[in-house]
Amino acid sequence: MNAKADPLRWRVFAMAVTTAITIANVYYCQPILSKISDTLGATDAQIGNLPVLTQVGVGMGLLFLAPLGDMLDRKKLVICLELLLVCALLGMSVANTLATVYAASFAIGVFAVAVQIVVPMAASMATAETKGKIVGTVFTGTLTGILVSRIASGYLADWLGWRSVYIVSAALVFGVSLLILAAFPSQPGRHQGSYGGLMASTLSQFFRFAKLRRLSLLGALIFGAFCSFWTTLTFHLSMAPFSFDSSQIGLFGFVAIAGTLFAPFFGRLADRSSPERMQTLTIFLMILGVLCGQWWQNSTIALIAATLLLDIGVQATQVNNLAQIYKLDETAHSRINSVFMVCFFIGGAIGSYCGVWAWSAGGWPFVSGQLLAFSVFALLVSILNLSASKRPSAPHI
Repeated sequence: MNAKADPLRWRVFAMAVTTAITIANVYYCQPILSKISDTLGATDAQIGNLPVLTQVGVGMGLLFLAPLGDMLDRKKLVICLELLLVCALLGMSVANTLATVYAASFAIGVFAVAVQIVVPMAASMATAETKGKIVGTVFTGTLTGILVSRIASGYLADWLGWRSVYIVSAALVFGVSLLILAAFPSQPGRHQGSYGGLMASTLSQFFRFAKLRRLSLLGALIFGAFCSFWTTLTFHLSMAPFSFDSSQIGLFGFVAIAGTLFAPFFGRLADRSSPERMQTLTIFLMILGVLCGQWWQNSTIALIAATLLLDIGVQATQVNNLAQIYKLDETAHSRINSVFMVCFFIGGAIGSYCGVWAWSAGGWPFVSGQLLAFSVFALLVSILNLSASKRPSAPHI
């Protein structure tokens, strides 16, 4: 890609790469928990806290660090967080006690929140006509990082041991820091005031915009369905009639990666039409995917189709969500994004819990029912959002 010929395209590409490599660190541990447990001599319950601590770290970063993108120069802030992430990854690679692994996992989550500063950064570079396309491209990087991380860490850990996952990632994140230095524009913060005032302002964004509340609920529902599906799909595929091993189950991740290619396409559609109307259609794709997996639950082809439809629906809906929230207030992108993403991750945690409960209660049929309930509720919220957008009053009610 010629950076001189098309500097905006180069910057957007660099941001997508940055989000992919950074967010992957939150999910590397999931496929390799048993290997870490064997090294430390920890129980399943003890080692099972690692992804929880990482997600808690992400939540803390979203609440207390991500809003700084409206106060400080975003480029410098992202570089600082990436370098701290390198330190956390190296700490994880040499950790030899449960306490140090816990601390490193939490720190990885906190500093990986740099992703949630890069996305508002991309939105700030876009015009109203290109916001959906640019945000969709960068968000594709985020989703690709989430999906590839589980595949890459498993294979790398089998080949070189689990510590190599974090050493290689530390090198990649350091390389990303250099990429940011070379490619990202400087974006000074616009918020004037204290850190305490910034935190209070972040909370106030939720009550300031009814649209943000609707989209936060919608985001929580679709990510809850996404997390529930991927959590329980592993259980379903490991049992008869499939009896797939972990490497075969991992191939479903490639199906989901193919789905990420559609996110920029739906972003462009959102720019050309109404994102509110578009997301009702994308949620229908989610529902279609859920029904496909429900009606033909013992068919590999049907589950591949369900995976593709559900992932495309979730990703496209999220791109439309972001295209809308970044139009609320150009001066408060980071604070608005923090509010939205906190709700987003809470929804994911609730969805995962509900999925595991549904599986324990009634297997895949119960999971399908739970996924359908989340998806239909999301459709109702999207219809409410579409109806509100047609009112002749303020555009952000």
